[in-house]
Amino acid sequence: MTVKVAPSLLSADFSCLGDEIKRIEDHGADWIHLDVMDGHFVPAITIGPVVVKSLRPQTELFMDAHLMVSKPENHIESFVKAGANLITVQAETTAHLDRVLRGIKDLGAKTGVALNPATPPSVLEYVWSLLDLVLVMSVNPGAGGQEFIPTVFPKISYIANQIRSRDLSTELQVDGGINRHNGPDIVRSGATVLVAGSAIFKAEDGMSLIGELKNSGQ
Repeated sequence: MTVKVAPSLLSADFSCLGDEIKRIEDHGADWIHLDVMDGHFVPAITIGPVVVKSLRPQTELFMDAHLMVSKPENHIESFVKAGANLITVQAETTAHLDRVLRGIKDLGAKTGVALNPATPPSVLEYVWSLLDLVLVMSVNPGAGGQEFIPTVFPKISYIANQIRSRDLSTELQVDGGINRHNGPDIVRSGATVLVAGSAIFKAEDGMSLIGELKNSGQ
């Protein structure tokens, strides 16, 4: 199995995002992961749809927007119009998960739900048919450069089994503290998409990690 790698632009050099995207494209990145934070659900504030719109003409890579925001339903349309291909919402941010996911599909984008480390996968029970992706957060959201929380391994395995048992094509993404040491174990647990930020953009040999992670399932 070839794993998809989605470098997180949160750790890129924001003074030259176009060049940073070109670098990850040249090294085989599959997706671009966009960490959207609102200063409310998480303390940090990052990018909005204006940035996504400015980046869209510069790449044909799949854009994966992870909305770490309160009331995501108020922001989904603007990110889809800006060019995001997939919208992931945090399960903890809405009381109407079914409605939000249906709204994303109505706009023509793919759907994802993210689960914080302490959020049980049972919240997905009645929305499986609407899911193109499940994102397991392996750090608490809000900042890059955190260490992987190993207690999420059983959750990754459980969700992977749920996807297989239901014969779904849903992607299983993991985000937080991923590096060349834990990447293979995460893939063996069932992940199909790996998000990495600091390990790719901040390390001296970080770009080579993209290829290593892509091949970690072989």
